[in-house]
Amino acid sequence: MIQLFHVCKRYPTGQVALDDVSFEIAKGEFCFLTGASGAGKTTLLRLIFREETPSEGQILVNGRNVAAIPRSKIPYLRRSIGVVFQDFRLIDRKTIFENVDFLPRVLGLDAARRKKMAFEALRRVGLAHRMAAFPRQLSGGEQQRVAIARSLIAEPEILIADEPTGNLDPELAGEILELFLEINRRGTTVLLATHDREMIERVGRHVLTLGGGRLIDDRHLTPGEALPSLAVPPSPAGEAPA
Repeated sequence: MIQLFHVCKRYPTGQVALDDVSFEIAKGEFCFLTGASGAGKTTLLRLIFREETPSEGQILVNGRNVAAIPRSKIPYLRRSIGVVFQDFRLIDRKTIFENVDFLPRVLGLDAARRKKMAFEALRRVGLAHRMAAFPRQLSGGEQQRVAIARSLIAEPEILIADEPTGNLDPELAGEILELFLEINRRGTTVLLATHDREMIERVGRHVLTLGGGRLIDDRHLTPGEALPSLAVPPSPAGEAPA
């Protein structure tokens, strides 16, 4: 489903964000991407959904080399990849329905179909009853649920989340994690970036650990199993991973 082969990301300034990263995430897997702040997690996610391109190596999504996709075809790639950000990225002046309805509207779908899709996406995250509310009227956890609903609107095969619980208290974070697990149980491949070791150890699953822009561990944890303490290798010269 997602394959990286010796991926590097270097910037014109000489900064190195990722260095020789290779791994594979199978279809239908739930995978955590972890590491300290600055380990390269966000850069890696941006490469997968073609926000950036690698300096070296290949990234395959469903067998397609994403760096080789023509710019005009990138929107088609992104329809198969839902993305959830830590800061929600909701449009304050639009209702919850209008936030979730945005992609179907851009795709030119008729109003009846758009309403059905938005309602179903909001129902899946438990917020169908708040369709007329504005983001400022919702709690942080509810806003994150709206962001997840928006990412699910096109029924993507892959869902990528960048620190989706980072701004939430532990109870709300647990609710959002359970929502991602339920989405995965329905068949969606999930890649969730987090620095929360306790969360990862509680549920287990496939865990990729970055350190200094390198993949320093790739393992499958059982629920309740502790993550090992790993030594982070020295960073390449000029590195400033994101």
